[in-house]
Amino acid sequence: MKNIILIAPPAAGKGTQAKLIHDKYKLPHISIGDLIRANLKEGNNQEIMEQMQNGKLISDEIVMPLLEERLRQDDCLNGYILDGFPRNLNQAYNYDKILSDLNKKLGYVILLEAPKDILKKRILGRVSCPNCGRVYNTLFENTKPHYDMLCDACNQKLVVREDDNEATFEKRYQTYITETKPIIKFYQDKGVLKKVNSGINQAYTFEQIEAIINEVNND
Repeated sequence: MKNIILIAPPAAGKGTQAKLIHDKYKLPHISIGDLIRANLKEGNNQEIMEQMQNGKLISDEIVMPLLEERLRQDDCLNGYILDGFPRNLNQAYNYDKILSDLNKKLGYVILLEAPKDILKKRILGRVSCPNCGRVYNTLFENTKPHYDMLCDACNQKLVVREDDNEATFEKRYQTYITETKPIIKFYQDKGVLKKVNSGINQAYTFEQIEAIINEVNND
């Protein structure tokens, strides 16, 4: 198996697809957020805590060593999934350096694409059950609860996440356009970018990803 980078705008289903790839192909799923949280639990990085408390993004000086340490672990020898990293060109350049130092190949990059209006509806219509965790979307017919704002499974009142609002979505989407989109050209120029339509449904998205994995690994 080759290494996979997943890049996507907000609400394109990146985390879901990473889990599906992990479950089927047994590749380690590496999320920078998970690495940071694990480091915090160990209680040995005061600088991370200070940056988070000040509302800052965790600096690359912290992130890159955490990633390099993770990629040195034995379970990454036969490939891995990078979820949402790199997020900007500087991280992409630094990641290339890590790969060179570890004598690893880049692999390929899968870009999940969907129209902005679909992505926004996925955020603004998302509701979930606080009891069983089931997730619905009130703006799509096939994912609406049977009864308005009540869970089909346990009849509990559904809730909306505090950050599932238009202002937050627009901010996250603009960050993607400004910082992450230049990475697309960077990897396209390297000849490793694969595009997937994630605007239909989860199953259709995964079918396209499976086809790419099978094609690339048979090269």
